[in-house]
This record gives sequence, structure tokens and C-alpha cells, in this order.
Amino acid sequence: MLRTFRIGGIHPPENKLSAGKKIEVLATPKQVIIPLGQHIGAPAVAVVKKGDLVKVGTLLAKAGGFVSANIHSSVSGKVNKIDNALDASGYRRPAIYIDVEGDEWEASIDRTDTLVKECNLSSKEIIDKIAAAGIVGLGGATFPTQVKLMPPPGNKAEIVIINAVECEPYLTSDHSLMMEKAEQILVGVTLLMKAVNVNRAVIGIENNKPDAIAKMQQLAVNYPGVEIMPLKVQYPQGGEKQLIDAVIRRQVKSGALPISAGAVVQNVGTAYAVYEAVQKNKPLFERVVTVTGKALANPSNFLVRMGTPISCLIDAAGGLPENTGKIIGGGPMMGKALISAEVPVCKGSSGVLLLTKEESVRKPMRDCIRCAKCVGACPMGLNPTLLMSCTEFKNWELAEENHITDCIECGSCSFTCPANRPLLDQIRLGKGKVMGIIRARKS
Repeated sequence: MLRTFRIGGIHPPENKLSAGKKIEVLATPKQVIIPLGQHIGAPAVAVVKKGDLVKVGTLLAKAGGFVSANIHSSVSGKVNKIDNALDASGYRRPAIYIDVEGDEWEASIDRTDTLVKECNLSSKEIIDKIAAAGIVGLGGATFPTQVKLMPPPGNKAEIVIINAVECEPYLTSDHSLMMEKAEQILVGVTLLMKAVNVNRAVIGIENNKPDAIAKMQQLAVNYPGVEIMPLKVQYPQGGEKQLIDAVIRRQVKSGALPISAGAVVQNVGTAYAVYEAVQKNKPLFERVVTVTGKALANPSNFLVRMGTPISCLIDAAGGLPENTGKIIGGGPMMGKALISAEVPVCKGSSGVLLLTKEESVRKPMRDCIRCAKCVGACPMGLNPTLLMSCTEFKNWELAEENHITDCIECGSCSFTCPANRPLLDQIRLGKGKVMGIIRARKS
């Protein structure tokens, strides 16, 4: 019997419109805008200035703290300016503008397709190369990878779990990556195992991707300690705590990190980026992005350079449909509406979803009918309707007591609510407020 996590969960329509589409390399734009904050933690600090000439892979900005990540140029050309630019959150934040001239790469990058399996580096040397390459979690959370690979004192990794679930509706970038780069991913997994000194890894894949499961299982027999685990389709199985529960049947306690359960969880795209960084000396400056939507002419998976405007991806997928109501960065459950199509692709850009006007209009909110569907759907075992009320009435103490900070913002509660109540919106506001209160209390 297929495994899945044991608390809550929903089954939204999958709408994998771009499944089976091969990865297309998107043309380089005339100018890229590369934000300095493409990760959780402190923004990177620019090490270039206006007028500097850069190549593909040149270091543009160094990590600005322990929880931070280096940023590299995705193009060759001249730094036009360092100025504020709109990012996916809708705020203007520091970014490096580069005018593209040719496509000259740093000489240290191995651009051949030759598979490199052997690695004689130590655990520390692997982690150092990952940090130097600016790799972050590519599932959307963008947590700097090198930090995850260095567990805090008192914690020891027992297993590496690779998140190849891709439970978010519409998105297929991970699926396409497994179909085309399976062997490189498996080498990346072995590198992650070596980095944290474990001899077991499990790649969890939902069983709506039978071709990817078959391909990965066929190749994994040559990689000792690596297991491919088909999982039952259930959202949000891609959440770290939900995936740990599904794979090793351990619950991560409230407020605790996944490492407390002995697990290091990495996205399948991150595993591929680790392979490229360690074995090919290639920094993270491009990624696969799904561009999709029911009204879109050609839903696709593109290999995109960081800093490319979203509008370039939409044009390559057939252009913006006339009845577009919203452009979503990410998927329909956890993605956020973009205020402009000129927002650049960043390390956390897993997808671009175009919703029609009919799909993007909210239904009128009605009174809560106390059906508890949101409670049953919550994968964290929370009471969403109570937490929404706490936010509305600014009862922050009660919100904290009921673990509002444990919310993973998956949107399962809002999806199931028959009264169309904006549960996630209110809980997200309350969570931010409570986390601010906790930080102030600790300081």
C-alpha cells in the first residue's frame, strides 16, 4: 500500500498541463535584473559595481551572513547599475542590472554533457563547494543548502530525503527534470549523503508520475543506499514535515527542525544543482520553470537564466491570453499574485501560472458554518477558523498558544472552506505578527 502523511491533506485538481513537455532552453534576454535577496536570510552583498564586465558564472554578490547565499551572473555583459527593482513580493529591493553582450562563460565551468560520478572530496569540501555555488532549496522555500547540511550541535542526520513529490497543481518542472537528468540527480543525491555522512537516501515521488518512478528505479540500482519510494497523491506532501511523516513515519515536534527527526530534506532540483556545482563547478544561475495555464497556447517547461523577466517566459509559451486575470508566481495553492510581468526569475521561481478572469475572481465570503472541514484538512493539526478569529480580533496570545507559527501556509483550509472564508490570508497576517512578537521577546 502506498504511503502518505497521516494528518489532514486534500486532493485539488492536478492540472499538469505541461507534463511530458521536454525542457526548452529559453533565449537570453537583452538585460537581466538579478535581485540580491533570492533566498531566506540576509541579502547578499554586491561585489561588483557599475561598468564592470562579467561572464556567465561570475560572482556578483557574497552571502551577507550565516543564513545567506552567494549570487552569480547568469549572463555575460556589463553591469548597467545597482538599483532597486520589483521582486515577486511586490516590493522594490536592491538588484544588479546587467546588459547582455554575447555568452562568455567562466573558464572553470565544465560545459560538457559527460556524466561525472566519482567524487574524492571530503564532506566539508562538498559543503564548501555548495556554499560557493550559491545553492538554495529550489522547491520554493529557498533556504541556503549549506546551512541545512550542517546540523546544529546535538542533532545528527540519519537519512537524506529527496522531495520529488511536486504536489502543487500545474507545476511539472521537477517531473521534467527527472525525465531528462535522472542520472545527474542520483549523483547529486550521493553527494548530499556524503556531505551529511549518511548511508541511506529516499527519493519520494507521487505515483501520478509513473514514468519518472520507473526511470529513477531503473537507474537507482547502481547507487547503493538510494531508494525510490512511490507515494500516494495527496497535497501538501511536499511539505518537509509531511514528507518525513510519509517516508519514515516520524512526526516533527511543534517548533522543531526536520533534523530533530534525523532527516535532511532536499528538493530534487536542489540535488541536480548540487551535482552541477560539485562535479561541474557550475554555480546556480539557471533553473527549470513551468509556464502554464488553461488559456495558455503552449504550456511549457523552460530552462531559464536568473534575472530573465517573466514576460519573456510568457511570450515563449504563446503570449499573454486576453482573458488573463492574474499572473501567479508558483502554483495555485502556495503561489502569490505578481503585480507585474517584468518581475525577474529568481532561484525560488518554480513556475508561472496564468489564471483566467473567471478563475481569479474570489467568491463572496459567508459566515463560518462550523463544519470543521478546515480542521480536518490541516496537515499540521491546527484549528484554522480559530486562528483566523484570533487575527481578526488581534488576540495574539491565544494565536500563539494555538501554534499559529506552525502553519506552513499550504492553503488547504481555504480550499476546503464551503463559506469561502479567506482563512490563509488572515492566518498569514497573524503568523507574521506573532513571529514579530516572539522575536521582540527574545531580544
